[in-house]
Amino acid sequence: MENLIVLDHPLIQHKISLLRDKNTKTKEFRELVLEISMLMGYEVTREMPLKEVEIETPVGVAKAKVLSGKKLGIVPILRAGLGMADGILNLLPMAKVGHIGLYREPDTLKPVEYYCKLPEDAEEREIVILDPMLATGGSASLAIQYLKEKGVKSIKLMCIIASEDGIKTINKEHPDVTIYAAAVDKTLDEKGYIVPGLGDAGDRLFGTK
Repeated sequence: MENLIVLDHPLIQHKISLLRDKNTKTKEFRELVLEISMLMGYEVTREMPLKEVEIETPVGVAKAKVLSGKKLGIVPILRAGLGMADGILNLLPMAKVGHIGLYREPDTLKPVEYYCKLPEDAEEREIVILDPMLATGGSASLAIQYLKEKGVKSIKLMCIIASEDGIKTINKEHPDVTIYAAAVDKTLDEKGYIVPGLGDAGDRLFGTK
């Protein structure tokens, strides 16, 4: 599988084990998604460019580095992607946020778009799409395609758990997009859920089931 970076830091792996547990309640689940997203965000932004500046410290002048180049934008896929947004914003509060609303048609498992709102300067930013679960890959692929049609050229996909099928779909349809995942599971069930996965991330985040 190409263009895949699996983040295997011990803290991330520990928190994913708690996230998968069916006995983890909504409040703790929500907190874990935020924490994992923040830890993953540290790696997703590793290649952000820097420039050198001079700053005056209390005892002298120092050469220091600050962020430069393209600014960041994040686009959570509604609704489960919302749970990941604050984790990134805790790191980069200046990032702009767009939203793409997609749902999976239960019979065909095909994604259907119902909402999209992007920053006006999205095409000038590096965009990170947020979705806790990369299952069939259909929703993420459609979101990526929509961003490309809006002129966005720099796109990353960040998910907590990815299926091998979903990764293959993104590799095939968008070979220029890097996938960041904290865990990779092999299979999907007949409903398109990742197995063993963690269930429906949206329902567990918002307590709707």
